[in-house]
Amino acid sequence: MAGKWNGGNPVPVSDLATDLLDPVLRKRAGLSIDLVQSWAEIVGDRLAGQTRPEKIAWPRRAHEDDPFEPATLVIACDGMAAIRVQHEAQEIIARANAFLGFNAIGRVKLVQKHMTGPASRKPKAPRPLREAERSRLDAVTSGIEDDALRESLKRLGESIMGSKK
Repeated sequence: MAGKWNGGNPVPVSDLATDLLDPVLRKRAGLSIDLVQSWAEIVGDRLAGQTRPEKIAWPRRAHEDDPFEPATLVIACDGMAAIRVQHEAQEIIARANAFLGFNAIGRVKLVQKHMTGPASRKPKAPRPLREAERSRLDAVTSGIEDDALRESLKRLGESIMGSKK
C-alpha cells in the first residue's frame, strides 16, 4: 500500500478500505466491493433497501477444458421483496452482467433474510454538547481559515461528541 501515497498526497480512506476488503469479499463470496457499492444501480432504488448481494456461486469445473457456465447470483431479501426480485430477475441478471462486463450471471437464487434498509434506519440525534465540549470544539477548529470546512468539521465534532454518553 505504500504506492498509494504518491507524491505525499493522501488517498481517501474509502480507497484504502476497498483495497483491503475487495480481496476478502472476492474470496469469501465471489463478489467485488464495486458490485456491492453499486447494488442500488443494479436493482434500482425500490429494491436496494430490501435486498443485498450475498455471493456469486460459480459452478465447479472438473477440467480446465470444460465450457464456461454462468454463475448464480445469490440475493438476500426480505419476504416482501422476494416476489419483486423474482419478477425482475432477468432484468437484474442483465444489469449485473452489464456491470461486470460479461455474461457472468445466468440465474438468481433468493435467500430470505430480514433486511433493514436505509429508509428504516433513522440515526439517533446526538445529545446537546456541554459548554466545556462546545468550547473545546471551538478551540480545536478556530485555526481553520476556510469557513465551510470549519463549519463542516464542527458539525462532525458535534456528532461524534454528542454520540458519546
